[in-house]
Amino acid sequence: MSANKAERVIEIDQICGRLYEERRMRLELMPYRVGYPILKLVYSAATNAIHNVGLNEASLIISKAEVVKGYYCEKIKTSSSRA
Repeated sequence: MSANKAERVIEIDQICGRLYEERRMRLELMPYRVGYPILKLVYSAATNAIHNVGLNEASLIISKAEVVKGYYCEKIKTSSSRA
């Protein structure tokens, strides 16, 4: 999954500042393949907030969503010269 594709889903969906229930339904119906990992991430964060902190699911608001490019390593191809 590239960072550009994930960023596109986050921008289209406008996740930040919205209620959890509304964003979850929207991500479930999203036609992009990259929407599923983002849905899993949002669901996991909500579950942690409910279980560990004791918050109410109806009052959860997504305050920040950010996509950062990961580590990139270019492969080096060696060429052997033969006479």
